[in-house]
Amino acid sequence: MVLIGYDIGSSSVKACLISAETGACLAASFYPKQEMGIRAVRPGWAEQDPAAWWDNLKLATADILATSGVHPGDVKAIGISYQMHGLVCVGRDLEPLRPAIIWCDSRAVETGRQAFESIGAEKCLGHLLNSPGNFTASKLKWVKDNEPAVYGKIFKIMLPGDYIAMKMTGVVKTTMSGLSEGMLWDFKEGKPAGFLLDHYGIDAGLLPELTGTFSDQGCLTAAAAEALGLKAGTPIAYRAGDQPNNALSLNVLNPGEIAATAGTSGVVYGVSAEVKYDPQSRVNTFAHVNHKSGEPRLGVLLCLNGVGILNSWLKRNIMPDGISYQAMNDLGAQAPIGSAGLAILPFGNGAERMLGNADRGAEFRGINFNIHDRRHLLRAAQEGIVFAFKYGMDIMQGIGIRPSVVRAGNANMFLSPLFRKTFASVTGASVELMETDGAIGAARGAGVGVGIYKTFTEAFASLKSVETIEPDAKNSDRYAQAYEEWKTKLLNSMKS
Repeated sequence: MVLIGYDIGSSSVKACLISAETGACLAASFYPKQEMGIRAVRPGWAEQDPAAWWDNLKLATADILATSGVHPGDVKAIGISYQMHGLVCVGRDLEPLRPAIIWCDSRAVETGRQAFESIGAEKCLGHLLNSPGNFTASKLKWVKDNEPAVYGKIFKIMLPGDYIAMKMTGVVKTTMSGLSEGMLWDFKEGKPAGFLLDHYGIDAGLLPELTGTFSDQGCLTAAAAEALGLKAGTPIAYRAGDQPNNALSLNVLNPGEIAATAGTSGVVYGVSAEVKYDPQSRVNTFAHVNHKSGEPRLGVLLCLNGVGILNSWLKRNIMPDGISYQAMNDLGAQAPIGSAGLAILPFGNGAERMLGNADRGAEFRGINFNIHDRRHLLRAAQEGIVFAFKYGMDIMQGIGIRPSVVRAGNANMFLSPLFRKTFASVTGASVELMETDGAIGAARGAGVGVGIYKTFTEAFASLKSVETIEPDAKNSDRYAQAYEEWKTKLLNSMKS
């Protein structure tokens, strides 16, 4: 028996096949091999064509089937992870009416701010656990106000993962966790957030039918099976946003456990059993994958937009042609802690929630032409990302998330020894690297959803730790001083 997991990202679509019995990854692939394009018609906008996700998913599926030699009939379930907070609008023919507005698009910031003021902080925070912000509901309101002809043709709205599941099954569904990430779930009432929809003048009939996160969510149609090279009738049994799914993939399911990612964007995600929220909505609270009425499991999410994208920007624009990321990491490690006073504020990828949804742009501060070179730039970039995480994690502590151990996949920025040592030393938390990723997590989730695994313990019995990185106690004062100097530069920048 095998399981397939997909991870629909903004840079690529990943696919993996795992053995249901052993948990071993039998094959993995991603497409495109270069980063998927993001369309930015105006500053702060970010759109993608949903058809590109499907096309790349087909390519990745063909690759893993060819590599593994697995017979399509042996695939027992499919799981889907996806980039959060996006908006896909389809007509009655289930075809997209416009490009998807994705997670890092900032156009609806003002829409959400006005709703927060008009409805009131107490109502919004008490029911949504967040400000309406720049999330899916506010993006839909933007379409209503600015593209009325498009809005008038909408049959259903979807998150990116809902769209992929729809392409597979022909039916439009979403989850309660998904609605919560779009500010479309009322935690007090236990139903879709009618008060926000009413405020925005949005018909609740545009929302998809609800299904369980771990459940029979529909089966592959004959057409989808032919397109994917799989067997018709194969069930889709799990879907979740990429950050709740990342936590699942790391077996972070219980209060006090913390997950981190550092891809294009970065996230620290803590699980809580208490209904708490940041009064300024700088960190956000959503329903976790195992949230239940009477047994709350809430994910408190700190999002930093500019993480791996900063590193790749330096690689493309500053570094010599052909340099590898490993060589960049080695070069950056030659600079001293604190990068000799050079600080990078890594906020160049859209509006940052922890900065009050301000789109500040990245800044390089304190460059000295007589001291600094590429080594300092590379270290300052990785330190700046970690320092930004630390700034947000201090906010998380205010609502009870206090990490002592952070689990992360052995991937992306956590592949850098410089990054992970700096992360552990600045936050004071041990970093436990796990051999998993979002696609593997989605495959395990599908196994739970279809009943192959009876418990989460059974599903994650084969999950292995690669390495644990402890804080550098010897240099703790130097890291602390570097962080305080960086934070001073950030606060000064925010005043200007």
